Amino acid sequence: MKTLLVIIDGLGDDAIPELCGKAPFDYARHDNIDKLIKIGATGFVSICDDDFMPESLGCILRLLGVDQRDFPRNRAYLELLAHDRDISEYEMVLRCNLVSIDNAGRIVSFNAQGLTPTEMEEASLIADAFRTNIEFLHLSHYRNLLIMDKKQDLLENCLINPPHESLGANAYDLLADLKNNSLLIKNFIDETEKSLERFNRDGFRYLFYPWGISERKEMPTFTKLHGKKSGVICATEIVKGIARAMHMEQPYIDGGTADIDTDIAGKAKRTIELLNKVDFVLTHFNGADEAAHRYDYMGKADFISRIDREFFGQIVTEITEPTRVLLCGDHVTSSISGKHSRGKVPVVACYLNKDSVTNHSINTYRDINKFLFEGR
Repeated sequence: MKTLLVIIDGLGDDAIPELCGKAPFDYARHDNIDKLIKIGATGFVSICDDDFMPESLGCILRLLGVDQRDFPRNRAYLELLAHDRDISEYEMVLRCNLVSIDNAGRIVSFNAQGLTPTEMEEASLIADAFRTNIEFLHLSHYRNLLIMDKKQDLLENCLINPPHESLGANAYDLLADLKNNSLLIKNFIDETEKSLERFNRDGFRYLFYPWGISERKEMPTFTKLHGKKSGVICATEIVKGIARAMHMEQPYIDGGTADIDTDIAGKAKRTIELLNKVDFVLTHFNGADEAAHRYDYMGKADFISRIDREFFGQIVTEITEPTRVLLCGDHVTSSISGKHSRGKVPVVACYLNKDSVTNHSINTYRDINKFLFEGR
């Protein structure tokens, strides 16, 4: 039997007063998802439980049945793989957001609020000019990576708060330990900040914020774990990196943006095509998470409604062979605080085109793994 796992990143949320006290998923219209609920099971589950931080890397790997001991240290290495790059065992890689701060140094946004995409590109050229034993790799918009020689004490002892979890905190205080432990990174942050002054406006200043130190990590392939051919439909870097690390087929997606303007109908078409070739498909939508980080609860609800209409509308009508389908979030992303949390996310599990099925219930992430990988 074919299996389709659909992850809507950051699907869980708080009750929003402006949405009649409902979370965006509950407020959204989802007639097709409701059809799946009627023939299957539904529940609310914490994917990260109490084991690790509520972040996409660990949550998605757990949904794919990867043991926690095989998780990479942070996600930067997988994001590097997503861009057809690798590092040696003697190097390390850090995520590096372009953040907005106020005149007191407090983080206003983790995604360069106040700058246009063109200006973010110009800012990346400033960082790219810093050529002293550090490589700057621009991914997209505010997202960047730093590659440098491995410093083991940084890997083991230096914890930097993620910028999206640190809104309102002083960026200089948060980066002090990192700068004290690496003169190279200190010089990078300080020198690029001076060059970024040209973009200052309306109380906004800008700073490159390195965090999430990562190193090279071999991961088990999906086929070795589950004995199945697999593929991924996605646009966001972390999921692309997971797919590459686990040797999952990854066709090019035209119109994929990793935000609410992604081509949803195109993803449905490619998902169905891929299901005809492999046994297991993961389709990932990132826009709900991005909208919540921007406090855009209505945009998040509308995006979920569109996924129901444009994606699941095709799934429920065009898939004709028996298929195991599971829809869930990876973690909660609050549209009120803009932060991730350990809360529970909606889960829907069902069998399409199969009259007789084994009863199942979804109460923990282990139930999700059992449904996805232990059924025949």
